[in-house]
Amino acid sequence: MNVEELREYCLKVKGATECFPFDEITLVFKIMNKMFAYVVLEPKDGDFFVNLKCDPDRSIELRQTYEGVRSGFHANKIMWNSVYLVSDVPDKLIKELVNHSVEEVIKKLSKKLQNEYYNLS
Repeated sequence: MNVEELREYCLKVKGATECFPFDEITLVFKIMNKMFAYVVLEPKDGDFFVNLKCDPDRSIELRQTYEGVRSGFHANKIMWNSVYLVSDVPDKLIKELVNHSVEEVIKKLSKKLQNEYYNLS
């Protein structure tokens, strides 16, 4: 998966928006004004990765299984993973992890905001 394919997939998430709140090279994807993914568009080592929120138990399993899944860069190491786009992580799994990240964000919202999200058209 390349960065543009990742961007297109993230923007297909219901209610997703993109922005640059930190600097002009860190692209952030949000739902309900909460981050579910971010990617540095000019990585220092040239290896593109996306940071995704993840259940802590699943994070451990993913990091043990895939070299391309590491603890979150500049993020909470328990709740976020850095998933390298060109690695041993299949594109299908990257998409699944984007969806999982969205689910993790939604479940932390208040019931009112959860209902608002689910009722988005």
